[in-house]
Amino acid sequence: MEHKKRGSGRRTGNRGARPEREKPEYEQKILDLARVTRVTAGGKRMRFRATVVIGNRKGQVGLGIAKGADVALAVDKAYRQARKKVFQIPLVNETIPHEIRSKFGAAKVLLRPAPKGTGLKAGGSVRVLLELAGVPNAVSKIYGGSNNKINVAKATCEALQHLQISK
Repeated sequence: MEHKKRGSGRRTGNRGARPEREKPEYEQKILDLARVTRVTAGGKRMRFRATVVIGNRKGQVGLGIAKGADVALAVDKAYRQARKKVFQIPLVNETIPHEIRSKFGAAKVLLRPAPKGTGLKAGGSVRVLLELAGVPNAVSKIYGGSNNKINVAKATCEALQHLQISK
């Protein structure tokens, strides 16, 4: 009687529980990815610029911008940069404490508190920042002729950093 070979001999299947991965301290979102070029005497040098927003949805948020030889490097570098720049924002009744305006470059941002149940009425970079900061109710408006996501994000960060709870 001949022995029939079944399979490759390698064991497969999940034996034992897989150790659960720790949840990262901050959630991250890529706001902008761009291929940037530096022109030198020898030709064009390509790099990638990543803009990353991180937050814990409990009032902490940070913005990082970095360049790298490839996308993964740029994103990782931007994440590390954002971690260094994390700041706390005050929340009152699930919204921001008061109305605030901010400007960065040509980007002008208005942030306004909203009652519970309103939700987040914001677009683009402002929405991403407020979501990751954990602001459930707020209204925002982007003014100025700027379609620059990075400047809008920087203006929003500036506004959030100047929020204060009145005593």
